[in-house]
Amino acid sequence: MMTLDETPQDAPVFLDNLTGPRRPRIALMGEFSAGKSTLANLMIGSDPLPVQVIATQLPPVWVSYGTAPAVIVDLAGNETPCDQDSLRKAIPEETAFIRIQCEEEILKRCDIIDMPGISDPNMPSAVWERILPAADGIIWCSPATQAWRQSEASVWDMVPEDIRAHSILLLTRGDMMVSEKDRAKVLKRVRAETDGFFAKTLMISLTQARDAGDDAQLWDESGAEPFVSDFLSIISTLSARLSDDMTDAPSDAMLDQNSVPAPDAAAPPEPSERIVPRRPIAKSVRARPAPRPDPEEDISLSPKFS
Repeated sequence: MMTLDETPQDAPVFLDNLTGPRRPRIALMGEFSAGKSTLANLMIGSDPLPVQVIATQLPPVWVSYGTAPAVIVDLAGNETPCDQDSLRKAIPEETAFIRIQCEEEILKRCDIIDMPGISDPNMPSAVWERILPAADGIIWCSPATQAWRQSEASVWDMVPEDIRAHSILLLTRGDMMVSEKDRAKVLKRVRAETDGFFAKTLMISLTQARDAGDDAQLWDESGAEPFVSDFLSIISTLSARLSDDMTDAPSDAMLDQNSVPAPDAAAPPEPSERIVPRRPIAKSVRARPAPRPDPEEDISLSPKFS
């Protein structure tokens, strides 16, 4: 079995240039407008993109802890500054990913890769397929009202079993289900259809999680508390494996020489650690408008995953 600090043999060349401390890498995937960007904002605490762009034009966005300026990484691993003009001119087919660093708590534990929608007609599948080997785990977002479509199942077939073992199927927009009975029915069906495909299958309402503030009951009812608990458990497992796999040689990560590495980044959290919801704080960010409006998109929240 391949260890986490090794690069897959079929990984593209741009992954060879990754240097620095290696943290678990979690990809956010799903069909277009499934809530991935909203989830990323909830987890990270803000929308880290430095410019306003159309969501469907973006290649994968790789976010990690640090202070280095944003860059565009091409398929050969070359980097160019990520300003508004260069980002708008970037050709997804020739771009590996956008690399962004920011100092948010969750990024001390893992890197987050926000993938394009798998069903986006304006984005060739190769744009996200070639970066898939870099992921250690996946959070797959699927709207509860149309949960786990055949197109999603077809894509999931290409995901290696080792990644599946550290992945979560997250049914978003749980608040759009009519009743608790309907939510339970959908969860039962999807869990039966995906048995063995994911470590966990959960349902969440991102809007309710956003509005929970210090209301622990509402936070839990939104499905956020079980998700955070299971997510951190997976990160802890991956971090422990990374620590075991480490050698004297430097391991991969998304931090450059100017980054500020978090101490003991790969160490798992203490068993007694408890996630305490914080009140959402509006931040001044530039949203990424999508061609089809999504009521859950462009939500900017303070971190609840620290």
